[in-house]
Amino acid sequence: MSRSIVIVGSGGRLGAALLREWRTRGEQVLGFNRAQLDLCDPTAIRACLEALKFDVLVNCAAQTNVDRCEREPEEALQVNSDAVAVMAEICARRNARCVHISTDYVFDGTKRSPYVEDDEPKPISKYGESKLAGEVALQAASERHLAVRVSWVFGPDRASFVDQIVQRALEQERVEAIADKVSVPTYTLDAAELLLPLLDQSDLGGVVHLCNTGECTWQEYGQYALDCAAAAGLPLRARKVEALKLADMNAFVARRPVYSPLANGKFAKLTGITSRPWQEAVEDYLQTYSKTPRR
Repeated sequence: MSRSIVIVGSGGRLGAALLREWRTRGEQVLGFNRAQLDLCDPTAIRACLEALKFDVLVNCAAQTNVDRCEREPEEALQVNSDAVAVMAEICARRNARCVHISTDYVFDGTKRSPYVEDDEPKPISKYGESKLAGEVALQAASERHLAVRVSWVFGPDRASFVDQIVQRALEQERVEAIADKVSVPTYTLDAAELLLPLLDQSDLGGVVHLCNTGECTWQEYGQYALDCAAAAGLPLRARKVEALKLADMNAFVARRPVYSPLANGKFAKLTGITSRPWQEAVEDYLQTYSKTPRR
């Protein structure tokens, strides 16, 4: 029996994948993109959602430009926290679940082993602060609401680091990436599959980490992507990703956590499913990428 799902942020990288993949699995899914639902307008959010009947709302929408959040903290709070509070309250009142997509940036990056759900969040940027505030508002509305933290999201619906590094290597003889910042990629098509078992557990609330397995630096991530692209036959001009230091990124306004891999052991315990290594996901994506005409 299918359930009725609303996806807020269906024009984004993850939201678009959820909308498409879940519909193919027979779920009843309705999506709202940024143009259709203004998350800076609580009245508009209420008018839209209160007119609908649904079992689950998945909020993929966010202001994810970390430096913009630093410059425009009020907007960050409006989108990443205040709007979440409104959606969570509406869901709680009608006994629907709210599943909110959060981030590894709620951590400060000082740990040297993957973060688990019980680790204390200590954001070091306005973006991280606003996303943590969204988690707090979510949990305050209902114990059945679920915050799902992801990191380094990539997939076919919107360009990400993977697409950018490969495109640069096709056009340039030299490419670079940060070599001293560590996290773990999350493939949107894997996330679409892995999220469904969490929706099946209707009383599950709190926080769950969901990502592919392993960890890497941006440089290692980019190098593996180029290796896969080369193996797929793409005519790369650059085959090696040179190292950059996070401290040398003078254009950055906000601080970034230097180490923020998410441990996904809780997810495996809850579902009996172990997500595949990030390398397999990147290779899978690049095989598809290599067959797609570039603009």
